[in-house]
Amino acid sequence: MSPISSLAVRHQREGSHFARRNESMKQLLASCMAVCVVLFLSACFLPQEQRAENQIAYPDQLAAVQTAVDQFHEDTGVLPITNFDENTHEYQRYTVDFRQLVPRYMQQPPGTAFENGGTHQYTLINVEEDPEVKVLDVTAMNVVRDLQQRIYDYMREHTYAPIGEALDYNLFTLDFQALGYSEEPYVASPYNQTSLPLLFTNDGEVVIDYLLDLKMAEQEKEFEEGVDLRRYLYEDSPFLPLYSVPYSLDEEGNIQYDTRFYD
Repeated sequence: MSPISSLAVRHQREGSHFARRNESMKQLLASCMAVCVVLFLSACFLPQEQRAENQIAYPDQLAAVQTAVDQFHEDTGVLPITNFDENTHEYQRYTVDFRQLVPRYMQQPPGTAFENGGTHQYTLINVEEDPEVKVLDVTAMNVVRDLQQRIYDYMREHTYAPIGEALDYNLFTLDFQALGYSEEPYVASPYNQTSLPLLFTNDGEVVIDYLLDLKMAEQEKEFEEGVDLRRYLYEDSPFLPLYSVPYSLDEEGNIQYDTRFYD
């Protein structure tokens, strides 16, 4: 083979090598782009309640709602809340009505609000003296409502509730196996890394037992006698103890379910 022919073959081989290399690079880039697109779309189409920004009670969002509520109250003399009946639990009565705040006082509800795809229901406490914005965990609400519906269904068939052990006057555990649960349902505590049990009252209501949270809080705080101990749960937290009964200290200083709840 002549030197010219040999050089031509070598260039041809090198060209083929570079072509294959370029093709491999193109395939690699295409794969990377595909992965990026999938990740981007996955983030975009996550259910609203699973997005990180909708799962935390951000202080700035609480502050924004507080400012809007205060300004609305100052301008109108009333609070921007939804209607409720007398049977509504104390901490769930004064739900913030964002329809009255948007768009004049807020551009939109915060990302954590249930009305905007979040998992929190914004509500008010101390409405008579100094209205303060707090939140309720909608995920916990759904667990309670599901259990409540199962109890209703059970009682329609059996005419009685599947109660278990009596914990206090008018307060019971439940037979979850009879209700079709493979394991006992719990509610994640908004205060600690704990799971809270669900109880049943003789009035037919499902309630969340915050006794474990209160015992943990008692290790850091000095509880007063004659007061509802639930205040110690939310005084330093944005979350309220929804679907709960009052607690107090007994004569020996132990935490008890407050029997005044049943009066």
